[in-house]
Amino acid sequence: MPPLTPEATVDITGESCPMTYVRTKLKLEAIAPGALLEVLLRGDEPLRNVPRNAREEGHEVVSLEPRPDGSWRLLLRKSTES
Repeated sequence: MPPLTPEATVDITGESCPMTYVRTKLKLEAIAPGALLEVLLRGDEPLRNVPRNAREEGHEVVSLEPRPDGSWRLLLRKSTES
C-alpha cells in the first residue's frame, strides 16, 4: 500500500487543551473535504481528546502512531459531509 500523503500538517506538541483541538479544527476547516490532515501531538490529554473530538465531528481517524521522540502522529481524513 502506498504511503498516505497529508494535504496539511499541524504541530500541536507544544499546546495544551483546549487549544490542541481548536488548532486542529481550524486546520481541518482550511482543507478540502476528504483530504488528509497530519496532526503531531504529545501528552495523554491531547492523545485522548483530539481523536475523539475529530470522530465526534464526523472526521475519520486513519491512523495514530507513536514517533521515536515520544510524540504521536495522528492522520485524519476530513469529513465529506458539510
